[in-house]
Amino acid sequence: MTRQELNPLPEFIQHRLSMWDTLKAKYLEDLEAKLKDSIEVTLPDGKVVPGTSWQTTPYDIAVGISKGLADNCVISKVNDVLWDLDRPLEQNCKLQLLKFDDPEAQAVFWHSSAHVLGEAMERIYGGHLCYGPPIENGFYYDMFIDGDGISTNDYSVMESLVKQIVKEKQPFERLEMKKEDLLKMFEYNEFKRRILNEKVTTDTTTVYRCGPLIDLCRGPHVRNTGKIKAMKVTKNSSTYWEGNSEAETLQRVYGISFPDPKQLKEWEKIQEEAAKRDHRKLGREQELFFFHELSPGSCFFQPRGAHIYNTLVNFIRSEYRKRGFQEVISPNMYNAKLWQVSGHWQHYADNMFSFD
Repeated sequence: MTRQELNPLPEFIQHRLSMWDTLKAKYLEDLEAKLKDSIEVTLPDGKVVPGTSWQTTPYDIAVGISKGLADNCVISKVNDVLWDLDRPLEQNCKLQLLKFDDPEAQAVFWHSSAHVLGEAMERIYGGHLCYGPPIENGFYYDMFIDGDGISTNDYSVMESLVKQIVKEKQPFERLEMKKEDLLKMFEYNEFKRRILNEKVTTDTTTVYRCGPLIDLCRGPHVRNTGKIKAMKVTKNSSTYWEGNSEAETLQRVYGISFPDPKQLKEWEKIQEEAAKRDHRKLGREQELFFFHELSPGSCFFQPRGAHIYNTLVNFIRSEYRKRGFQEVISPNMYNAKLWQVSGHWQHYADNMFSFD
């Protein structure tokens, strides 16, 4: 079945938007009523720029320096805290303007890209979004889908909708909401409600909106979706809610994105070269070893591979003897207490072989 954008969209999207419109209007009223004072904004070079509290934004400061700088900024830091470029400054502060080459800015960029992917997934699958964080090389979003999963045939549909979202330059808007209102806003999504009930310990927290997507999120984000000039869906898989094999099965979609299409092309070249050097591919082609689904973490050595393996083992043993060492053989299985001390058990227990 060829996927396409749902028509009509799920009812919960309009439910969220209606609540947003009401609460955002109230926020703007409160913002307008705040006392506007003169403030001083100190830049990294020591220069002090005048501004107005609850009115001047980091983007305004960046434009005052250079329009080119403002356009290339991904995010700002206010008193060492990451801060939306369009979020008004509240008091005297130190301001840094970060570009994509900064690791923190990259994480923000990929986090925003995850929201764009999440919007596309909602509009195509109509499922319930879970977590969508940035990771070391890109980002992913998990979704609970009642029915068929996600296949590689869906990638082009997602990427096409992402391009449309980017073209629309949807602004990322921040809103602080009461927990009780958030529980009502996300009443359709059991996973967001769990996060609110189990992880949010304050009376209020924030959501971010881009287009029809409104997501529970601390932020911050890029100014608008148009900043994400190139995005690619890289892979998908199934996973469990919070890694618990007893919980619901979710669909995870991974992606990568950049502020310049040239960067994506360069990334793709690097991936192609890495694939050529993939040990799994080389081992199979050179008849050294192979992997099987019955033992995914350990390989089966073929005669050539076994010869190399044994040669290396014999070499290591000869080096032991030269240096006066004796060989011991340790157990293959240990009591869970060892891994609890090392910290492995707390993080990887679900993926470790164990028995009673």
